[in-house]
Amino acid sequence: MSSEPSQRRRDAALLGQTLVVIGGSAGIGLATAVHARAAGASVILTGRDPERLRTAAAEACALSTAAFDAHDPKELQQFFQEAPDPLDHVLITAGQPSYGRLLDLDAEQARRAISDHMVLALEVARHAVGRLRPGGTLVLLGGTGGRRIRAGLGSVSVVTAAMPAFTAALALELAPVRVNLIAAGFVDTPLSAQLLGEGLDARRAELRDTLPIGRVVVPDDVASLAVHIMANTALTGATYDIDGGQQLLG
Repeated sequence: MSSEPSQRRRDAALLGQTLVVIGGSAGIGLATAVHARAAGASVILTGRDPERLRTAAAEACALSTAAFDAHDPKELQQFFQEAPDPLDHVLITAGQPSYGRLLDLDAEQARRAISDHMVLALEVARHAVGRLRPGGTLVLLGGTGGRRIRAGLGSVSVVTAAMPAFTAALALELAPVRVNLIAAGFVDTPLSAQLLGEGLDARRAELRDTLPIGRVVVPDDVASLAVHIMANTALTGATYDIDGGQQLLG
Protein backbone atom coordinates (compact mmCIF):
# COMPACT_ATOMS: atom_id res chain seq x y z
CA MET A 1 0.00 0.00 0.00
CA SER A 2 1.33 3.43 -0.91
CA SER A 3 2.37 5.78 1.92
CA GLU A 4 1.76 8.89 -0.17
CA PRO A 5 -1.57 9.94 1.46
CA SER A 6 -0.10 9.80 4.98
CA GLN A 7 3.00 11.64 3.76
CA ARG A 8 0.81 14.39 2.31
CA ARG A 9 -1.05 14.69 5.62
CA ARG A 10 2.25 15.13 7.43
CA ASP A 11 3.47 17.64 4.90
CA ALA A 12 0.27 19.68 5.21
CA ALA A 13 -0.10 19.29 8.97
CA LEU A 14 -0.49 23.06 9.51
CA LEU A 15 -2.32 23.90 6.30
CA GLY A 16 -4.30 27.11 6.60
CA GLN A 17 -2.99 27.88 10.09
CA THR A 18 -1.04 30.91 11.33
CA LEU A 19 2.09 30.77 13.47
CA VAL A 20 3.62 33.71 15.34
CA VAL A 21 7.29 33.35 16.28
CA ILE A 22 8.42 35.67 19.07
CA GLY A 23 12.14 35.84 18.32
CA GLY A 24 12.01 34.58 14.76
CA SER A 25 14.88 36.32 13.01
CA ALA A 26 17.46 33.54 13.47
CA GLY A 27 18.23 30.18 15.02
CA ILE A 28 15.44 27.96 16.32
CA GLY A 29 12.74 30.57 15.71
CA LEU A 30 13.62 31.01 12.05
CA ALA A 31 14.07 27.27 11.49
CA THR A 32 10.63 26.61 12.97
CA ALA A 33 9.11 29.26 10.73
CA VAL A 34 10.63 27.56 7.67
CA HIS A 35 9.36 24.13 8.76
CA ALA A 36 5.90 25.47 9.59
CA ARG A 37 5.69 27.20 6.22
CA ALA A 38 6.59 23.91 4.52
CA ALA A 39 3.75 22.29 6.52
CA GLY A 40 1.28 24.78 5.07
CA ALA A 41 1.21 27.50 7.74
CA SER A 42 1.40 31.24 7.31
CA VAL A 43 4.10 32.68 9.56
CA ILE A 44 4.55 36.02 11.30
CA LEU A 45 8.05 36.77 12.55
CA THR A 46 8.97 39.17 15.33
CA GLY A 47 12.34 40.36 16.59
CA ARG A 48 14.27 43.45 17.58
CA ASP A 49 16.34 44.00 14.42
CA PRO A 50 14.33 45.10 11.34
CA GLU A 51 17.11 44.19 8.90
CA ARG A 52 17.54 40.69 10.28
CA LEU A 53 13.77 40.27 10.20
CA ARG A 54 13.64 41.23 6.52
CA THR A 55 16.28 38.64 5.70
CA ALA A 56 14.51 36.00 7.78
CA ALA A 57 11.14 36.82 6.23
CA ALA A 58 12.50 36.20 2.76
CA GLU A 59 13.93 32.83 3.84
CA ALA A 60 10.70 31.73 5.52
CA CYS A 61 8.31 33.31 3.00
CA ALA A 62 6.72 35.05 5.98
CA LEU A 63 3.29 36.62 5.83
CA SER A 64 4.56 39.63 7.78
CA THR A 65 7.09 40.81 10.36
CA ALA A 66 7.06 43.09 13.39
CA ALA A 67 10.17 44.66 14.90
CA PHE A 68 9.87 45.33 18.63
CA ASP A 69 11.27 44.34 22.02
CA ALA A 70 9.15 41.44 23.30
CA HIS A 71 10.16 42.27 26.87
CA ASP A 72 8.46 45.68 26.57
CA PRO A 73 4.89 45.06 27.82
CA LYS A 74 3.36 47.92 25.84
CA GLU A 75 4.99 46.92 22.56
CA LEU A 76 4.02 43.28 23.10
CA GLN A 77 0.41 44.25 23.81
CA GLN A 78 0.27 46.45 20.72
CA PHE A 79 1.61 43.64 18.54
CA PHE A 80 -1.12 41.24 19.59
CA GLN A 81 -3.79 43.91 19.27
CA GLU A 82 -2.77 44.44 15.66
CA ALA A 83 -2.09 40.78 14.76
CA PRO A 84 -4.46 39.09 12.31
CA ASP A 85 -7.30 37.02 13.72
CA PRO A 86 -7.39 34.16 14.50
CA LEU A 87 -3.95 32.87 15.44
CA ASP A 88 -3.24 29.16 15.72
CA HIS A 89 0.21 28.86 17.27
CA VAL A 90 2.72 31.03 19.12
CA LEU A 91 6.35 30.00 19.65
CA ILE A 92 8.54 31.98 22.07
CA THR A 93 12.29 31.80 21.50
CA ALA A 94 13.17 35.37 22.56
CA GLY A 95 15.66 35.81 25.37
CA GLN A 96 18.77 33.92 26.43
CA PRO A 97 19.91 31.95 29.48
CA SER A 98 21.54 33.76 32.36
CA TYR A 99 24.47 31.98 33.98
CA GLY A 100 26.02 32.80 37.31
CA ARG A 101 26.12 32.23 41.05
CA LEU A 102 22.91 33.29 42.75
CA LEU A 103 24.78 35.22 45.45
CA ASP A 104 26.66 37.22 42.82
CA LEU A 105 23.44 38.70 41.43
CA ASP A 106 21.98 41.94 42.71
CA ALA A 107 18.22 42.14 43.22
CA GLU A 108 17.43 43.38 39.70
CA GLN A 109 19.74 40.86 38.04
CA ALA A 110 18.16 38.07 40.08
CA ARG A 111 14.64 39.11 39.10
CA ARG A 112 15.65 39.24 35.45
CA ALA A 113 17.59 35.95 35.47
CA ILE A 114 14.95 33.95 37.28
CA SER A 115 11.75 35.44 35.94
CA ASP A 116 12.40 36.71 32.40
CA HIS A 117 11.44 33.53 30.57
CA MET A 118 8.34 32.92 32.65
CA VAL A 119 7.26 36.55 32.79
CA LEU A 120 7.60 36.88 29.01
CA ALA A 121 5.63 33.67 28.49
CA LEU A 122 2.96 34.89 30.90
CA GLU A 123 2.66 38.23 29.14
CA VAL A 124 2.42 36.53 25.74
CA ALA A 125 -0.22 34.17 27.11
CA ARG A 126 -2.20 37.05 28.58
CA HIS A 127 -2.33 38.89 25.24
CA ALA A 128 -2.67 35.84 23.01
CA VAL A 129 -5.33 33.92 24.92
CA GLY A 130 -8.23 35.70 23.25
CA ARG A 131 -6.63 35.41 19.82
CA LEU A 132 -5.57 31.75 19.79
CA ARG A 133 -8.17 29.31 18.53
CA PRO A 134 -9.19 26.36 20.74
CA GLY A 135 -6.70 23.56 20.21
CA GLY A 136 -3.98 25.96 19.14
CA THR A 137 -0.66 26.04 20.93
CA LEU A 138 1.70 28.17 22.93
CA VAL A 139 5.16 26.59 22.67
CA LEU A 140 7.84 27.66 25.14
CA LEU A 141 11.57 27.04 24.91
CA GLY A 142 13.72 26.01 27.85
CA GLY A 143 16.77 23.85 28.43
CA THR A 144 18.16 20.69 29.97
CA GLY A 145 21.67 21.89 30.84
CA GLY A 146 20.70 23.27 34.25
CA ARG A 147 19.20 20.03 35.57
CA ARG A 148 22.53 18.97 36.99
CA ILE A 149 23.11 21.37 39.89
CA ARG A 150 26.61 22.82 39.74
CA ALA A 151 28.39 25.79 41.27
CA GLY A 152 28.14 28.81 39.03
CA LEU A 153 24.90 27.71 37.36
CA GLY A 154 22.51 28.62 40.15
CA SER A 155 20.23 30.94 38.21
CA VAL A 156 19.86 28.75 35.12
CA SER A 157 19.19 25.70 37.31
CA VAL A 158 16.36 27.51 39.07
CA VAL A 159 14.74 28.45 35.76
CA THR A 160 15.24 24.94 34.34
CA ALA A 161 13.50 23.40 37.36
CA ALA A 162 10.62 25.88 37.34
CA MET A 163 9.71 25.88 33.65
CA PRO A 164 8.00 22.44 33.46
CA ALA A 165 5.72 23.24 36.40
CA PHE A 166 5.01 26.69 34.97
CA THR A 167 4.13 25.11 31.62
CA ALA A 168 1.77 22.57 33.18
CA ALA A 169 0.00 25.21 35.25
CA LEU A 170 -0.39 27.50 32.26
CA ALA A 171 -1.78 24.61 30.20
CA LEU A 172 -4.62 24.20 32.68
CA GLU A 173 -5.36 27.92 32.79
CA LEU A 174 -5.31 28.39 28.99
CA ALA A 175 -7.20 25.20 28.05
CA PRO A 176 -8.42 24.39 25.44
CA VAL A 177 -5.38 26.25 24.06
CA ARG A 178 -2.45 23.86 24.52
CA VAL A 179 0.84 24.82 26.21
CA ASN A 180 4.04 22.79 25.88
CA LEU A 181 7.73 23.22 26.65
CA ILE A 182 10.69 22.23 24.50
CA ALA A 183 13.77 21.64 26.67
CA ALA A 184 16.85 21.77 24.47
CA GLY A 185 20.47 21.04 25.22
CA PHE A 186 23.23 22.64 23.20
CA VAL A 187 21.88 23.73 19.80
CA ASP A 188 24.26 25.08 17.16
CA THR A 189 22.72 28.54 16.73
CA PRO A 190 24.00 32.11 16.34
CA LEU A 191 23.20 32.61 20.05
CA SER A 192 25.46 29.67 20.95
CA ALA A 193 28.20 31.20 18.82
CA GLN A 194 27.75 34.51 20.62
CA LEU A 195 27.87 32.91 24.07
CA LEU A 196 30.84 30.62 23.40
CA GLY A 197 32.93 32.85 21.15
CA GLU A 198 36.25 31.22 20.32
CA GLY A 199 35.22 28.12 22.26
CA LEU A 200 32.47 27.20 19.80
CA ASP A 201 34.47 24.84 17.58
CA ALA A 202 35.86 23.00 20.59
CA ARG A 203 32.37 22.55 22.01
CA ARG A 204 31.08 21.23 18.69
CA ALA A 205 33.93 18.73 18.48
CA GLU A 206 33.40 17.61 22.07
CA LEU A 207 29.71 16.97 21.47
CA ARG A 208 30.31 15.12 18.20
CA ASP A 209 32.68 12.83 20.08
CA THR A 210 30.51 12.25 23.14
CA LEU A 211 26.80 12.55 22.31
CA PRO A 212 25.00 9.22 21.75
CA ILE A 213 23.65 10.55 18.42
CA GLY A 214 27.20 11.26 17.17
CA ARG A 215 26.45 14.78 16.00
CA VAL A 216 25.49 18.23 17.24
CA VAL A 217 21.82 19.20 17.57
CA VAL A 218 20.88 21.92 15.05
CA PRO A 219 17.90 24.28 14.78
CA ASP A 220 16.14 22.06 12.23
CA ASP A 221 15.98 19.28 14.83
CA VAL A 222 14.16 21.52 17.30
CA ALA A 223 11.97 22.97 14.56
CA SER A 224 10.74 19.51 13.56
CA LEU A 225 9.75 18.83 17.16
CA ALA A 226 8.00 22.19 17.47
CA VAL A 227 5.89 21.59 14.36
CA HIS A 228 4.96 18.13 15.62
CA ILE A 229 3.80 19.62 18.94
CA MET A 230 1.70 22.16 17.06
CA ALA A 231 0.12 19.53 14.80
CA ASN A 232 -0.58 16.84 17.41
CA THR A 233 -3.68 18.06 19.25
CA ALA A 234 -3.32 15.48 22.06
CA LEU A 235 -0.24 17.20 23.51
CA THR A 236 -0.47 19.74 26.32
CA GLY A 237 1.19 20.56 29.62
CA ALA A 238 4.28 18.51 28.80
CA THR A 239 8.04 19.00 28.51
CA TYR A 240 9.87 17.52 25.51
CA ASP A 241 13.63 17.03 25.79
CA ILE A 242 15.82 17.37 22.71
CA ASP A 243 19.51 17.28 23.50
CA GLY A 244 20.95 14.33 21.59
CA GLY A 245 21.38 12.43 24.87
CA GLN A 246 23.52 15.16 26.42
CA GLN A 247 21.99 14.79 29.88
CA LEU A 248 22.75 11.07 29.89
CA LEU A 249 26.48 11.77 30.02
CA GLY A 250 28.33 11.88 33.30
